[in-house]
Amino acid sequence: MRQRLTLDPRRTALVLVDLQEEQRDHPLYAVEGFEAVLGNARRILEACRNNGLLIAHSAYRRDFTAVPKRPLEYVSANGGPAFSDKDSPRTAICGEVAPKPGETVIWKNEASAFCEGDLAPLLRRADTERIIVCGVWTEACVAATVRDAIAEGIRVLLVKDACGSGTMAMHQTGVINLANRLAGGAVADTAATLRLIDGAEAEVWVAERPVPILFGYDDAEKLYQSL
Repeated sequence: MRQRLTLDPRRTALVLVDLQEEQRDHPLYAVEGFEAVLGNARRILEACRNNGLLIAHSAYRRDFTAVPKRPLEYVSANGGPAFSDKDSPRTAICGEVAPKPGETVIWKNEASAFCEGDLAPLLRRADTERIIVCGVWTEACVAATVRDAIAEGIRVLLVKDACGSGTMAMHQTGVINLANRLAGGAVADTAATLRLIDGAEAEVWVAERPVPILFGYDDAEKLYQSL
């Protein structure tokens, strides 16, 4: 269901998830269309900076010394993390969306931006009621972040074209699955999100009930575009 929305900048924050060099060109873990995702996230980040919104960057950096290897966790040939090794330069946050002084950076050992325990208190101290979420991968770290936000009672504005995954099909179905359970939240594109950040009203998609979208192989893309 589509409806009009406005944001209160004093109670809205931006959370960027895993926009790291690894996602740009890794032979196994590159994100399809990453440059477009990164460009949209950069536009949203700049708009949030210009309007004084709280900003938090989260990035996956697996550190076995901080959180020991889990029993079934994949590892590399040398026994280190299979991806996002803390010692790899690929874990760096992309320059296009690099944090500025004063912006929170959360280096995490799990999917959700909430997993290290720093983000929820930060948002509570700022009396945040809604977070704007951009990042990768849609069905993994983005989804975990969105679900944890909902569990904290925080509304989510999921920016569908500022998120991405290994393939466009994975991304689109990931967004649909999140939309189906986005209690109290909304889905928007970058253009609508920028209008909201600038204080204007914009049309977004909201779920009127749990699981309003039933989709198949033949109509998933069309339904994604309608969000």
